[in-house]
Amino acid sequence: MSPFTSETSHRTAPAAAGLPRRSLLTTAAAIGGALGGSALLSGCSGAASASPTRAVPTRGPAGRPDRGGTLRIARPPASDAETLDPASALSAYEYLGALYNRLVRIGPDGTVAPDLAESWEPDAKAATWTFRLRRGVTFHDGRAFTAADAAYTLRHILDTATASPQAPVLSPLVDPERLRTPDAHTLVVPLKSPHAEFPSLLTHYNCYVVPDGSARSIGRTGIGTGPFRLESFAAAGPGRVTAYPDHWAGRPVLDAIDFYSVADMQARSNALLAGQVDLLSQTNLDFATARVIAASDRATIARAENAQWYVLPMLTTEKPFTDVRVRQAMKLAYDPEHILKAALQGAGTAGWDNPVPPNDPAHTAAHPAHDPEQARHLLKKAGHERLAVDLYTSSYDPIFTPMALAYQESAGRAGIRIRVKTAAADSYYTQIWMKKPLMATYWYTGRPVDQLLNQVFRGGSSYNETAWADKEFDALLDRARRETDAGRRRELYGQAQTLVVERGGAITPMFADRLVGISRKVRGYAEHGFEFDYLRIGLKGA
Repeated sequence: MSPFTSETSHRTAPAAAGLPRRSLLTTAAAIGGALGGSALLSGCSGAASASPTRAVPTRGPAGRPDRGGTLRIARPPASDAETLDPASALSAYEYLGALYNRLVRIGPDGTVAPDLAESWEPDAKAATWTFRLRRGVTFHDGRAFTAADAAYTLRHILDTATASPQAPVLSPLVDPERLRTPDAHTLVVPLKSPHAEFPSLLTHYNCYVVPDGSARSIGRTGIGTGPFRLESFAAAGPGRVTAYPDHWAGRPVLDAIDFYSVADMQARSNALLAGQVDLLSQTNLDFATARVIAASDRATIARAENAQWYVLPMLTTEKPFTDVRVRQAMKLAYDPEHILKAALQGAGTAGWDNPVPPNDPAHTAAHPAHDPEQARHLLKKAGHERLAVDLYTSSYDPIFTPMALAYQESAGRAGIRIRVKTAAADSYYTQIWMKKPLMATYWYTGRPVDQLLNQVFRGGSSYNETAWADKEFDALLDRARRETDAGRRRELYGQAQTLVVERGGAITPMFADRLVGISRKVRGYAEHGFEFDYLRIGLKGA
């Protein structure tokens, strides 16, 4: 019996755009460069030497926020071509959930939930979907939201001039000329082929709804139906949004949000410790830094469970990974639990080479056991008994190198020699990703299972980082899309996951909890799918 049947995206911005540079540097010096040497603090006394479970909270401060106040968010530097157009590949991500709504969203339980669409239903074959839209919704300029805006948003995403990352996902399914709006509150989407999970594809952050005819202006105006409206925005720089009192779901708790671009993780963390910002966006803290922040008086840590999927993609078009036996050996050779402990101190979940997160309703738990001896046997059959390969990593993400070194140690027990190579962070995703046969990378979770499997693993997809092509796998995805019985559809997606584990090129050691730095004044921080609730987040003592 096969062992695989057993159970068990920028130019560097100024250091702190919008924050006083002098005060930021002064603060960093005043706290003794605490974060610059945070790795050295892990053996010190106090909170830094406590066990990870005790030292780093599992959630942010409890309790209700006070109404009002301004939340200050530090974000990584972005391209000076970034835009407020949500469909764009250069969208200013942190602003989107404040300014816009989608037709549907992913709820905390991983299922599709209402947003601007109150309900939706397919025809008998899931070939045409009808969305019933919410009434009484207005854009920030006072215009009423209608079905024309929903249809325009889809056409804008599909327009080749927009170059939206979501266009390759939707274009095989949606013909923009066939969209229908029989009345102001109904959108009808006939599909090119049946798709029983189609609404889930509209939960992506590129699918925020924009006003009809706004393509030329939306990147500057940010006019949406969200809980905040735009006051100011500078690409790769500071910006501000203020509460929209006529939001359809009620006025947000906060009065405003200020955004700052801060150059690196250390500078962002120092600003948090100094009380200059309240939340670090798109920053996954390493455990040593998280312990320093959690021990401070001003700041603490919130966790987003299994928020990042870490992967070691093997390029299946490059030797030795053209041979499925080598790919299988690379997976059987290492122990995911060891890597989880070594690289994350247990702050996450073992992946067992399945890219679908364990908290996703479609996840299947079946996987092969760690088996170094079987790995040796497969390598011998493949003619690679003394396999030695390079594994590329960088400082781009603080987990990459610990993960690579832990994999090196674990796979070494199966006789595989891993040579860890460190590449420059600023060119990692242009010179290494999808170019070297084996490297470290990560994805954010929160993608619906159909989009994840089709976008990252289907043969020919532009995001297929392993270049794996398997006709049986692609056919399973097509069958799942056509299947209207939910139970049977879940079985098909489960079979597809099994093929990814058995034949694919993605080594998935773990899902990591994202460690988010927040002020101790922040209340109501709850993240899912790399997004938090802008409507309910607030501050204590605002």
